[in-house]
Amino acid sequence: MGKSNIDEIIKKTNASLCIDCGECTGSCPVSRVNVHYSPRLSVEKLLLGYFNEIKNDDDIWSCLTCGLCSVRCPSDVDYLEFIRLARKEIRKYTNQLNYSHNRILQKTMEIMVQGQSQNRTDWINKDLRVSKKSQYLFFTGCLPYFEVIFEHLNIHPLDTARNTIKIIKKIGIKPMVRNDEVCCGKDLLYNGDEDNFVKFAKLNKKMIKESGAKKIIFSCPECLQTMKEIYPQYVGKMNVELIHITQLVDEALQKEKLHLDSSKTKKFTYQDPCALGRGLEIYDAPRNIIKNIPESELLPMEREREDSICCGPSAWISCTNYTKRIQFVRLGQAEKTGAQVLVTACPKCTIHLSCALSADDVDYNIKLMDITTLIAETMKG
Repeated sequence: MGKSNIDEIIKKTNASLCIDCGECTGSCPVSRVNVHYSPRLSVEKLLLGYFNEIKNDDDIWSCLTCGLCSVRCPSDVDYLEFIRLARKEIRKYTNQLNYSHNRILQKTMEIMVQGQSQNRTDWINKDLRVSKKSQYLFFTGCLPYFEVIFEHLNIHPLDTARNTIKIIKKIGIKPMVRNDEVCCGKDLLYNGDEDNFVKFAKLNKKMIKESGAKKIIFSCPECLQTMKEIYPQYVGKMNVELIHITQLVDEALQKEKLHLDSSKTKKFTYQDPCALGRGLEIYDAPRNIIKNIPESELLPMEREREDSICCGPSAWISCTNYTKRIQFVRLGQAEKTGAQVLVTACPKCTIHLSCALSADDVDYNIKLMDITTLIAETMKG
């Protein structure tokens, strides 16, 4: 790791402004379950020039990239960017990372980035009736691949896609879904693979331009945040409006274009996804939706909104006993509210927390539900 590259990381992330207060470590979900992990020490090692130690440091890959430390840092050190740039440098020396799920997610992304022909829309049946040409594009992201990879968890990520289309159509919009979209690339970027991330960004920007869409709707917060905040840094402005499905539904409810009926479930609590909450500061829209369900009660959970705890591992790496403990803590906090259902608005939250609930040695008295399922089940008419 060259000194010039280290200096660039320090400059870009304000790492030199670190006052060694430990606020980041005290806030970090990983540090709470793994006493050996410390964001502060990672920054300190870089500042002191311990290059070889950083290259062989598993802690760089243990970060959840949840952003809680960056939000709380009094010196405005951008630890998220610090981690991303450090991983990019380390990948120049090794590719032997602690990948989850036997690296199948990374291999899937690497195949996609090669421009291989995909069959990612065969789940769209005649009942869904999407448009071949529309001003509205629903970006499905990796949901078709998650459906296959996480089948063992008895969850169906494509239900989120189907429900999103049903909701959009109920509002009065007939969207298009493109077979030539690819992964947003965020996971590769935070694996340190910037080159393939840029290829994804270029492919998706080209797809969007060719589609003629004016507004893109996302069910995945990470896809939305990536296109809105990261793509412009690499491929320029997107020149389209980008919106999460909860924002669209919240607006439709306010304008009375959509009405919700009561649910069999009466007590809910809500998990703020990191990208949707701390990343995009979309806190109220999902809550407004739940509150619009007649006879329902939204119960506040310990550590919510900007203080919310991450659902677990990031970018499909370092899925360990430590991340499982973080998930168990979060599920315990949800159960403690007295809610019957924990609602989230992120496919990865659903996957990670479902995985935790499926463990043999746990018995939580709470169910998990994606917010698109809740909306689709309670829509009137």
